[in-house]
Amino acid sequence: MNLNKVYLIGRMASDPEFRTTPGGQEVATLRIATNRVWVNQSSGQKNEATEFHNVVTWGRLAQIANQYLTKGSLVMIEGRLQTRSWEGQDGIKRYKTEIVAEGLQLGPKRQSEPRPASEKSEPAAKPKGKEDASSLASAKEEIPVVNEEDLAGLEKDEESEVELKDVPF
Repeated sequence: MNLNKVYLIGRMASDPEFRTTPGGQEVATLRIATNRVWVNQSSGQKNEATEFHNVVTWGRLAQIANQYLTKGSLVMIEGRLQTRSWEGQDGIKRYKTEIVAEGLQLGPKRQSEPRPASEKSEPAAKPKGKEDASSLASAKEEIPVVNEEDLAGLEKDEESEVELKDVPF
């Protein structure tokens, strides 16, 4: 059995590059930065290294990436590694390994800084498909989080039943 699966969680290093192929397929190229932090055993010094990954999204994923992702956005990519080759103008064969996205999950929405009063009177021109940061901030939802520590005090009791009044929805 073979497996070619990649999971990345990182930040957008630049805005997506969106285009349409001559055949009419939509494609967006993403550049994602991930980092790794470790402590040097001999010196005790903290080190950090950043890797940049090229990700290709097609079709609806490309549209979503173009509409919602911007430089600095947190994103999770699920995909596969693919290496392509071509011959350059100088006659040398070149290779490029990239991640072909099969799934994309957006990170939390970023909080925006308040705009100065002079900008509030005139609506700012926003790029096609990009949401205004203030409208994104107002649409923020609270997501409940259950920690393992919260569940530690609960005991399993086969005889107890869940009562309808205890269901939160």
